[in-house]
Amino acid sequence: MLEAQVDARPRWRPFRSVRLQILASMLAVAAAGMLVAGTTAFLVQRASILAGVESRLTNAIPDVSFIALDSGGTTLEEVLTAVVQRLRPGTGESTFALTGAGSAIIPGGEVDFHLEQDPAFVDRVLAETANRDVVKGTAVTADRAVRYVAVPISIEGSDQTGVFVFAVDVDGALAPINDAFRTFAIVAAGALALVALVGWFVSGRLLAPIRRLRETAARITASDVSERIEVTGTDDVSDLAVTVNGMLDRLESALTGQRQLLDDVGHELKTPITIVRGHLELMNAGSPTDVDETKVLAIDELDRMSSLVRDISDLAQSQRPMRLSLEPTDIAALTERARVKASALSRTHQWNVRQTADVTARVDPDRLTQALLQLAANAVTHAPDSPLVELGSTVRGDRLYLWVRDDGPGIDPEVQKTVFERFRRGAVGRGSSGSGLGLAIVAVIAEAHGGIARVDSRPGAGATFFIDIPFVPSTSEGEHP
Repeated sequence: MLEAQVDARPRWRPFRSVRLQILASMLAVAAAGMLVAGTTAFLVQRASILAGVESRLTNAIPDVSFIALDSGGTTLEEVLTAVVQRLRPGTGESTFALTGAGSAIIPGGEVDFHLEQDPAFVDRVLAETANRDVVKGTAVTADRAVRYVAVPISIEGSDQTGVFVFAVDVDGALAPINDAFRTFAIVAAGALALVALVGWFVSGRLLAPIRRLRETAARITASDVSERIEVTGTDDVSDLAVTVNGMLDRLESALTGQRQLLDDVGHELKTPITIVRGHLELMNAGSPTDVDETKVLAIDELDRMSSLVRDISDLAQSQRPMRLSLEPTDIAALTERARVKASALSRTHQWNVRQTADVTARVDPDRLTQALLQLAANAVTHAPDSPLVELGSTVRGDRLYLWVRDDGPGIDPEVQKTVFERFRRGAVGRGSSGSGLGLAIVAVIAEAHGGIARVDSRPGAGATFFIDIPFVPSTSEGEHP
């Protein structure tokens, strides 16, 4: 049962929370985007800086050769001194020269770092240039990593060889980009935290209608579907709440109609059952006349109950949208066919078609014919003394009208407000026979076509019942029935 299911309220499961899944997806995408963008920018800038370092080292080699030849020095020490003095180090750079005796020549002024004071580095350079080859390399000292070039220098007439060393502090060159990346990482982490905070509240607001939908659905029972979901936004999720509220409206209407139908059926059947039972209890079984009279009365009441059941079945079937079959229909021919069929309802009435709409429209011809015949039967039942019953159809603008008119006693204005409701009978001046479902069936058929059923009447001036539906033309070639 529905009520038994409602007692088992859904439990909140963190790992199945849509809110957390949305937030996790947002953070994952944002983090991945930031990581890819930041890492790519870092690697590109790092490669550019390292390429610049390599370019400075490479360009230093021909400069050393040019200065050595242009110095005019006669000794190795003079040449090395000239090279050291003219190739002065910049920020993050260091230069020095090693003479054949192993002493070091350094430039004047301040130098960021002194590699000539590192014995391990000096020994490494001397060993690498022992064959008088220019050497590039990377060395990691106690406090930094450097990229260097060692250029052997010699003069003619001397077997001594010196070495000029030009080194660049790689850590220092990369420090700005490393600092920038650390700053980016901190800012990115803060941005992700802000995204998480904003995403948590935004997703909560957007998913609030779904949460309220779940809570409302948990409270709804088969006996009470009056509760609705509060709609506060205008987004797609809020539209879902509007749609569900509409569904609940239709469900409540259906349940209300079902209860009303059961109440009305029970009320309508109670009277004939009571009549039959009462007469059977009072019947004198020894009197053939009394038996025959009771038999006739019982059969009459049973026939009335049978008619009521048939009308209820027709009403239920007419309320099913899937039973509506729209097709191109000649309205004039439909009106005439309805007149011919209605003429069999009464031979004492004159049946005329007053006006026809010479158009082809997309309607359900069977349902509209059924509605017109119900109106015709209503005229026969409630206006038996009316000599003339007219049927007609016309198009005005985008509306299609079909009607049945009689010259009977008319309908009281107060009764007209409820005449299309189920089981409404006893219109003033028009008798009280019938089940009270015929006009309700007409109203349902009109509503199924997107229109309404209405009546125009005054007491003593007859009544005209209209079926007012949208006119949907169907004029394409080959569509004419």
